[in-house]
Amino acid sequence: MASHAKSWIAISAAIFFLWCIFLALAPFLRHLDSYLQFLASTRNAAEISVFESPKQNVWADLDQNEADGLLKFVFSCAELNLTNAAKATSRDNILLQLELLRPNKTDVLSYLKGDTGPPKRWGRVVVAQGVTEEALVVNYMVGPLPITESTTIKSLEYIFNSGRNYVHNPVPSRDDMVRWLLETWPDVSDITQALLDSLIGMIQGGLKGPDGLDLQIGSMYLEGGNLTTWVQFYRQDSLSDASWILPQGLHMKIDFKTRDPKNWKILQWYYNGINYASASELRESLKSPNFQRAPLNLNGPWTKTEDFGKGHPGREIPPPVMIQPGGPRFEIDPKENFISWMGFDFFVSTSQEWGLSLHNINFDGDSVIFEVGLQEALAHYAGDDPGKGGLAAMDTLGYMGIYQRNLVPGYDCPAYATYLSATYHNGGTSLTRSNSICVFEYTADHVLQRHTSEEHVSISKNTYLVVRSVSTMGNYDFTIDYIFYLDGTIEVKVRASGFIWAAFYSANSESTQANEYGYRVHEALATSMHDHVLNFKVDLDVAGTSNTFLRVGVEPTTKTYSWEDKSSTPRNTMHLVERKVEKKTGLNWPSNSREMYMVVNEGSKNAWGEKRGYRITPGTGMGAPSHLSIVNSTTLGRSAKWAYKDLWVVKQKDTEPRSAEPLNCIEPQDPLVDFGRFVDGEQIVDEDLIVYFNLGSHHIPHSGDIPNTLMHTSASSVMFTPFNFHDHDPSRNRVQGVKIDQGSERSKARYFGGRYSEGVRLKASDLEPDLSKYNTEQQDARNMSWIYNLMPAGN
Repeated sequence: MASHAKSWIAISAAIFFLWCIFLALAPFLRHLDSYLQFLASTRNAAEISVFESPKQNVWADLDQNEADGLLKFVFSCAELNLTNAAKATSRDNILLQLELLRPNKTDVLSYLKGDTGPPKRWGRVVVAQGVTEEALVVNYMVGPLPITESTTIKSLEYIFNSGRNYVHNPVPSRDDMVRWLLETWPDVSDITQALLDSLIGMIQGGLKGPDGLDLQIGSMYLEGGNLTTWVQFYRQDSLSDASWILPQGLHMKIDFKTRDPKNWKILQWYYNGINYASASELRESLKSPNFQRAPLNLNGPWTKTEDFGKGHPGREIPPPVMIQPGGPRFEIDPKENFISWMGFDFFVSTSQEWGLSLHNINFDGDSVIFEVGLQEALAHYAGDDPGKGGLAAMDTLGYMGIYQRNLVPGYDCPAYATYLSATYHNGGTSLTRSNSICVFEYTADHVLQRHTSEEHVSISKNTYLVVRSVSTMGNYDFTIDYIFYLDGTIEVKVRASGFIWAAFYSANSESTQANEYGYRVHEALATSMHDHVLNFKVDLDVAGTSNTFLRVGVEPTTKTYSWEDKSSTPRNTMHLVERKVEKKTGLNWPSNSREMYMVVNEGSKNAWGEKRGYRITPGTGMGAPSHLSIVNSTTLGRSAKWAYKDLWVVKQKDTEPRSAEPLNCIEPQDPLVDFGRFVDGEQIVDEDLIVYFNLGSHHIPHSGDIPNTLMHTSASSVMFTPFNFHDHDPSRNRVQGVKIDQGSERSKARYFGGRYSEGVRLKASDLEPDLSKYNTEQQDARNMSWIYNLMPAGN
């Protein structure tokens, strides 16, 4: 008995000792799960940091050393004769833009195949030339880079099918315009005081003031190198930027004749639906007892986009959010901006003018897309007043890349997203847009696959990768997504939000009363109908560069089959009819989806002998993307021929790298790039094909667009989906899911892929970051306002 007692004492002492150890370690054990997660995230971060691209990103913009060397070279170049913008006048030559001249595809393919080294890098230099009799905007190419004794400067013409490297600049100096308006205004400010109960706001360097009026450019006319433009008065709103929905009913027409401000003058006035030939005529009319005054379109709570008061019940409860407990499942080489995820790999690049592009997209080692990216963003208005009648804005002139804004974590992108930055070199200044691109994986609100039988249910989670940027162009923010799916599908999607560019509601206008161009949405405000047409280039290399475009029709037919009785009535049915598109052409999305469009490689077949291809189809959004409603726009001339069809099929050429050029709108009748010349009847069977497609909508704003248009009502997309490209569904070894056997009394769940097996510990910032710590440095573009303000900045 004594030995047993001693044994129990020893056991009790051991248990007590272990309990003391447990109590001492408990605080650490409670955080063990978090520590293990931290180790996992550290491992993932380490893996990302050592992940390397197999090739150099030959599309990457100038690095700082290249830009510095190029800047020094151009200012020492006697041929350019540049003057520092801070000291320049309209009679000087000013540097506008430095960027990479994208390498030719033929050279890049040779490098990717390993036949040669990376292509030589050249810079593109854009100069506002004012020393000559005619003011011009001129393009040059400088290289090879980096700068050495062998570096040369050449006229850049080969990428423009106009045969020249310049456009005429009708108003070479914005400062001259501002100065002239300030000097002219005292002579006519009594008119705004009488009609709008306000003076124009004047601050140094501009025509804006918090309590005054603003001038916005409307319809413009370029004739004989001279610019005639209508400007409209708007109320200012420096707090919410709501001036876009605060137009007033007063317009004036200005003739900027020749380069000499002494020749400029106000030609005409327009108020409340009536034309006045001069300020004197308008003043005399004001004295008439029958003169009809329009109501003032005043600011107020109705323009505010935020409501900080108590809202609808439930608003105070945080909504569901996505989390990423195991770290990212994609890899990034931040030096080369090379991304890999679930069989996809591709490069990312940015441009000052058109923003984000992707390059050399492969899926499971097969080439799919050589390049995809925005070409131009057009907004064309219609209306019966000088502000909106004939107004067209092409936003790459305002630099959609430079205006890629900082993304807000937890709002623009999930809190766990990975963020990338971009640097631009504009007007002699380098500008970095921090966190202007985000990359994240997301789980959809619907599964990728499911099927239920009497015995089991099989179901797969649906995840996809998003590369996103947001460009703010005046009144609208454009969100552009490149989305990758587990089956090899690639989607390009655009959403827009912001203030509509509205019209003044005039009781004197019959068309306004009849809702011909829009709808009344406030006391003195009407909406303005307009078309958004955003043109994208996709250089499809489906299993190689020898591709053919097919139209596969779903057509009705009447047939008699051998297995039917000879006396039976012929059967009405349907069948597929395959047609090759043999020449360059433009196409619209077929009604009733009666045709499939696809690009195939006739020399590459899957295991079943079918041609491997990718289908092109409207994606998710507000119906099929639209093209321009206006036929042969008098405003656009030949500057945007790509806008008249939904998509175009042409042949790849190094001399036709883009469908559009920002400077096109300055000389619309004779643009630098005339897309109409791309479609010349050339054969395109078994060739390297380019497809240009349009996203956008016919935007008919209504009361729900006040104060801001909502993104889910303004979305459009196009999808590129594998079609016989694989032998079976390639997503099967990529997805996570479960198969539940239901044939027995106790169901059995078998998981494929990973699954969550433990609790997840999260910080509040993992769910929604503390944005009181969100701070970005001031990032203004430099020395481009002369051209940005020449054309309308908004949409």
